[in-house]
Amino acid sequence: MLQTLRRWAKLLKGDIIALWFACRHPQTPWYAKLFVVLVVAYAFSPIDLIPDFIPILGFVDDAILLPIGIWIALKLVPAPVMAESRAQGQAWLDARRPKPQNYIAAAVFVLLWIALAWLLWRWLTD
Repeated sequence: MLQTLRRWAKLLKGDIIALWFACRHPQTPWYAKLFVVLVVAYAFSPIDLIPDFIPILGFVDDAILLPIGIWIALKLVPAPVMAESRAQGQAWLDARRPKPQNYIAAAVFVLLWIALAWLLWRWLTD
């Protein structure tokens, strides 16, 4: 079962470039764009919300949260838009272009960790 889950997660992660194109497509509904932007920003962030060095929890976002977010995003985007976006994504990958990076999402995660550390410090010192 774990092997099946890993294969499913790998297939879904392959659609992240297609979702990147889908969030720019004019026929994608606004609510789908909003959700897709969040998922794509997280996927392209060089920093995870839950760092991988934290035992067990560090892999939860990569193995469970991100694939579920991608799956939901795929359900929200219309099928014709996804078909066109998958073709664009495949062309992107065939051209061997690098995976886009999202440093804004990385900065948000760093600020979130700093805020959590500050709150924890305040709670422990009061």
